[in-house]
Amino acid sequence: MSRILITSALPYINGIKHLGNLAGSMLPADVYARFKRAQGHEVLYICATDEHGTPAELAAAAAGQDVKTYCDEQHDIQKSAGEKFGLSYDWFGRSSNKPNHRLTQHFAEVLEKNGLIEERVDRMIYSIDDARFLPDRYVEGTCPHCGHVGARGDQCDNCGRLLDPTDLIDPYSSVSGSKNLEVRDTRHLYLLQTKLEQPIRDWIGTKADWQTLARSIAYKHLDEGLIDRGITRDLKWGVPVVAEDGGPRPGMEGKVFYVWFDAPIEYIGATEEWADATGRTWRDWWRTDEGADDVRYVQFMGKDNVAFHTVSFPATILGSGEPWKTVDTLKAFNWLNWYGGKFSTSQKRGVFMDQALELLPADYWRWHLTAYGPEHSDAAFTWEQFQSTTNKDLADVLGNFVNRIVKFAESKFEGVVPDEGEPGPLEAKLEADIRAGIADATAQFEAMEFRKAAQALRAVWVLGNEYLQEAAPWTAYKTDVPRSAVGVRTGLNLVALFARLAAPVMPFAAARIAASVGSTDLSWPTADEPLLDVLPRGRAVAAGGVLFTKIEDGQVVEWSERFGGAQA
Repeated sequence: MSRILITSALPYINGIKHLGNLAGSMLPADVYARFKRAQGHEVLYICATDEHGTPAELAAAAAGQDVKTYCDEQHDIQKSAGEKFGLSYDWFGRSSNKPNHRLTQHFAEVLEKNGLIEERVDRMIYSIDDARFLPDRYVEGTCPHCGHVGARGDQCDNCGRLLDPTDLIDPYSSVSGSKNLEVRDTRHLYLLQTKLEQPIRDWIGTKADWQTLARSIAYKHLDEGLIDRGITRDLKWGVPVVAEDGGPRPGMEGKVFYVWFDAPIEYIGATEEWADATGRTWRDWWRTDEGADDVRYVQFMGKDNVAFHTVSFPATILGSGEPWKTVDTLKAFNWLNWYGGKFSTSQKRGVFMDQALELLPADYWRWHLTAYGPEHSDAAFTWEQFQSTTNKDLADVLGNFVNRIVKFAESKFEGVVPDEGEPGPLEAKLEADIRAGIADATAQFEAMEFRKAAQALRAVWVLGNEYLQEAAPWTAYKTDVPRSAVGVRTGLNLVALFARLAAPVMPFAAARIAASVGSTDLSWPTADEPLLDVLPRGRAVAAGGVLFTKIEDGQVVEWSERFGGAQA
């Protein structure tokens, strides 16, 4: 069995995340983690809240709290939301914790010793009205490359170019809207990425199996030419810049490391937090000289994070010259849009994780966002599609199958797995078709093709429904009870199997489905194991109520009015 390290992009601390954030990193990472665990692999799924930077300071100020209190509260909110959605993190850490501080300062120290960090006097944007230097993303203006209005000082979301605030045309403070800006001198540390361009290019060249989206974004930034990046900021909240002895660094008092320098390091820091809490070691997951050479490392993220994970973070890791584990597979997702537009808290457009669970259980959302998510292109969430797919896939195909066969066993076979009859050609064909379907689903999950994997699961559930239609145990019962018993026994075994197949995507429903036939087995089926005559004959079965309630037209109208929809 393999050791698999999985990380999903760190959700930022300022507020509960929307469905697009969930679909683009955390949920697919969880589905993959659950799939690999179900196969018997040793999985470590790590995530954390990203807590540093200006947004945290501003959000805390808006909430009337000091920034630490605000982050403490928001971390608990996000951790709870993830748990309610079934996100099976082995550890959900915090970038503000001590391990990340220590590691960030360590990387800065070794990079500087390797000649890859230097101090520079910077000309940075200072907002006179805000009485503060403005970090990159809090300066907005017109992109000098594509003319997009509203480009941030660190990146243009329209053309994807990485920027410096001083590049922007007609800049203004996004904190206050003030254009009363001036450029002032301030001293900062720079990571000399220009010296690392070839090592990064060579490293990416070894990733031939990466998806086109991730590789194309990486090469786009390399081909445009890397720039040296400032890795410190004039802020109070963050990882302090220190001298080699741990004390304040002369000329850098009151400065912290840039959030995009320290945030990816928290993948390692959160693993250390996990190790401290569980009595385990973290180094054999991250240091190739201490056992991590046999780890497969998989990252999940939205496409806006790819540049930082294929250039900036690798620059830190490779530039250190130390034997750190680097990512093996990077899975990037496109945008989940809301009726073709963006999610917006201020405009009350879209559903956020806590709100979603007020409407329906987690598995409804998990299924839809996996089976119809933004995997290879942007995808638009609509209430109408959500209603249609939920009703057809979950209520009609899966839920109806489980409900009718278990209830029939209760009514005609004393609520147990029947013992009579022998399987025939119909069951043999079913088993061959089911095995082919499982092989397809397995291959798609292995390839991290989650939409295709979900459709493969649905196709297997359809096979079960088609079998029941043809076997018709309710009709056979009138004239041939043993033949009816075969159909019921086969159907009940399919219920147990379907629970196992659904578990990576819908863990809560899968447990309920399995329980209806007295099973707790949610392992992923292997290629050669028996499938259709596994449940002990005579075992009690019991329908557990409606698995998936259909979404009614009235609910769609109500939710559209509350959260926005086609007319919003």
